Amino acid sequence: MAELAETPRGNRVHIAFFGLRNAGKSTLVNSFTGQNIAIVSDVAGTTTDPVSKAMEVLPLGPCMITDTAGLDDVGALGEMRVEKTLKVLSTADVAVWVCSPGEADNEWRRRVEADCASRKIPLLFHRREDSVDALKSQIASLRLTDVPPGLLDGLAKSGDRVVCVCPIDESAPKGRLILPQVQVIRECLDIGATCIVCQPATLPKALEQAGEDGVLVITDSQAFGEVRNILSGRNVRLTSFSILFARQKGDVAEYAKGLAAIKTLADGDRVLIAEGCTHHRQCNDIGTVKIPKALAKVSGRTLRFSFASGGDFDIASMPEKPRLVVQCGGCMLTRREVLRRIAICRENGVPIVNYGMLLAFVNGLGELSPEGLVSV
Repeated sequence: MAELAETPRGNRVHIAFFGLRNAGKSTLVNSFTGQNIAIVSDVAGTTTDPVSKAMEVLPLGPCMITDTAGLDDVGALGEMRVEKTLKVLSTADVAVWVCSPGEADNEWRRRVEADCASRKIPLLFHRREDSVDALKSQIASLRLTDVPPGLLDGLAKSGDRVVCVCPIDESAPKGRLILPQVQVIRECLDIGATCIVCQPATLPKALEQAGEDGVLVITDSQAFGEVRNILSGRNVRLTSFSILFARQKGDVAEYAKGLAAIKTLADGDRVLIAEGCTHHRQCNDIGTVKIPKALAKVSGRTLRFSFASGGDFDIASMPEKPRLVVQCGGCMLTRREVLRRIAICRENGVPIVNYGMLLAFVNGLGELSPEGLVSV
């Protein structure tokens, strides 16, 4: 339960340290975090995999600090390490290049500079003789341009009433709510809104307590049809947890194109189902069971599926390009990472949608307003 008291990884600013072998990256990361999280040695190539540590960098807030392998690593294993390091660069919010003593201009430094410029990632430079405290201050003073909006921006404010519909079924984690539900409830508290939590069966009673007029109802997508029927004719506003996350971290318009593309699928088409985290599979798992069933139902086709989890997302290397990507809600991914995945799909001509919007679509999503509200 300890992880529920911490800021989720996807809501942290990701700060990654790059450089050549033996530049002093690990030493700097240990000094920066005040902990020995990375092994330090004079042997070139000691760091073989990215190593991350969560911490607070005030006034910037919750951050994820990542040490990486030297970009000039050699050999077959070295190439694999470099590939992992470059994956970290693609998802970083802030990059720090650690200069080797006497370092001259080199191709890797130029590549990192170019990649950061193209992705609009702030790039800072640090030498061994520079102050670590000065680096912290420099990072803390950054004004990041890619800050995600609040989940309830434009939908709820102080004094408003919000009803969260959270079904408890066999796939719900025992003894707790899932992260998207927790984050929405927390945001209600942050903005001063009154939040009532219920299951679909007790929604009418919850509406009596909240008062119907203008209340915002947020439902799990799997209960979308049931909730919409209950709300029919009432003066309430309706959305889902998945739509809120699509607004905050993704692109609702792009996902809407993905929903439209479902009708164009043919028998035998391949669909990639991509999750941003890894978890124990339940007997009725959403990614491997519920999403394939939902796609079969709404498309009327016999489809083939590929699955990816965690940081694994590379359409170009797949033996067969998928006709559709179904991405999870992204609660454990940063906004930059979700938008990167959407951009990869767009570049490859592959439509993308997220779990919740697909399930809501199957359950009668209907017309979606630009604000992410559904008519009842």
